[in-house]
Amino acid sequence: MSIVTDLDARYSRGERLSRLLRNGTLSFAMEAHNGLSAIIAEKAGFEAIWASGLAISASLGLRDANEATWCQVLSIVEFMTDAVEIPIILDGDTGHGNFNTVRRLVRKACDRRIAGICLEDKVFPKMNSFIGNGQALADIDEFAGRIKAAKDSETAAFSIIARTEALIAGRSLVEAFDRASSFASAGADAIVIHSAKTSADEVLAFAEMWGNRCPLVVIPTKYYATPTQLFRQAGISLAIWANHSLRASVAAMQDVCNRIMHEQSVEGVESSIATLPTIFDLLKYDELLAAERRYLPTSESSRPAALRH
Repeated sequence: MSIVTDLDARYSRGERLSRLLRNGTLSFAMEAHNGLSAIIAEKAGFEAIWASGLAISASLGLRDANEATWCQVLSIVEFMTDAVEIPIILDGDTGHGNFNTVRRLVRKACDRRIAGICLEDKVFPKMNSFIGNGQALADIDEFAGRIKAAKDSETAAFSIIARTEALIAGRSLVEAFDRASSFASAGADAIVIHSAKTSADEVLAFAEMWGNRCPLVVIPTKYYATPTQLFRQAGISLAIWANHSLRASVAAMQDVCNRIMHEQSVEGVESSIATLPTIFDLLKYDELLAAERRYLPTSESSRPAALRH
């Protein structure tokens, strides 16, 4: 069930994301990579959706290395915005180029009712943060220009989230702080501090240094065992579960495909997979049937042959 209330409905998705980032409590965003996974996340009660670059690329059979173009990614996220009412944050990678690419990307994201975009301070083309040690960081001032260009290009209420990969690249906390400060000064509405460590120690140390200069966002993919209460105590505004829907679906599909191939039958998996009525319910087939009763001729004989039952 959607958690969008009557009060929320007074605000645009962009306005709701801004309020979520600044309401003084820890909120959660769930990864989605298509319309169906977005619907499932919304029904579970999540307050926002992370349109993950990794997950969308993987769903296309591509690597998270800018192999999918930003136009292809936006076309998928548009299906997601049509499917749900909660705010969607677009994983915008590096902005897919320089300040000029960022300007167009942000304008097109606003056109599609996306609530915000996250841009990371790496060079284009990017590589997924957890692949190897060769993460190439962008020049601080050049990336700050991308953030300013993004902010100047908003055509609706929208959040620009700047993600620093300094810790991923093995740089110091001081450099991570300097980068985040520069990006906040350039207009970023929130900062993602990213880490590949299995402990949240450096993220929590950064949060203490940061001192709530602007909302802080974390992505606990690697330090997943950290008690959520520690993020609350550190003043984190948003935690993103960044790839878990994709990983869950991959594990389930592998299991089902292997069993069906081995057993040469679907009988053994039927009780453990979603029913067709579940799919029909998620996609609101009842609304289509109600619309049919409203808009199609009531006399069966007067309906076009293709619509007769």
